[in-house]
Amino acid sequence: MTLRALLVVYSYHHKNTEAIAKAFAPVLAAKIVTPQEVDPTEVAGYDLVGFGSGIYDARHHTSLLDLADRLPHISDRNAFIFSTCGIPAFGFSQGFVLKNHTALREKLVSKGYKIVDEFGCVGWNTNSFLRFFGGLNKGRPNAEDLKRAEDFARGLTQKMRDP
Repeated sequence: MTLRALLVVYSYHHKNTEAIAKAFAPVLAAKIVTPQEVDPTEVAGYDLVGFGSGIYDARHHTSLLDLADRLPHISDRNAFIFSTCGIPAFGFSQGFVLKNHTALREKLVSKGYKIVDEFGCVGWNTNSFLRFFGGLNKGRPNAEDLKRAEDFARGLTQKMRDP
């Protein structure tokens, strides 16, 4: 069985989240689109859909949340959520990632999606006053982060084969 996968990504500051999506894409043989490029009714035609953006005020970008609101109700479709966040690496944890994903997760679940897994990664942040000091987490996501993203995607393909 060939898995039809789609990655819906909003990434603009330093393309942190886009880098993660590009690490996922070859493993999943997935097409990458922005929330503005995708027709909400077409999303249901994929076996697995990844939704990702940077984190802004403890939630995904509004364009991704707005897309989730416009998705039709479906059943028996798998999704995963991913993000990058510019907080200090020492404060980053899976619990922090899951908390930041809450709004998007609730929207997707309410539309009938089953959340297969969630991924988060530290990203370079030059917002606000941080730009005067060169930013936080410069060089992230790095090679290790991208390898972790590839491993995550391989784990997703395994979960899809062995539900």
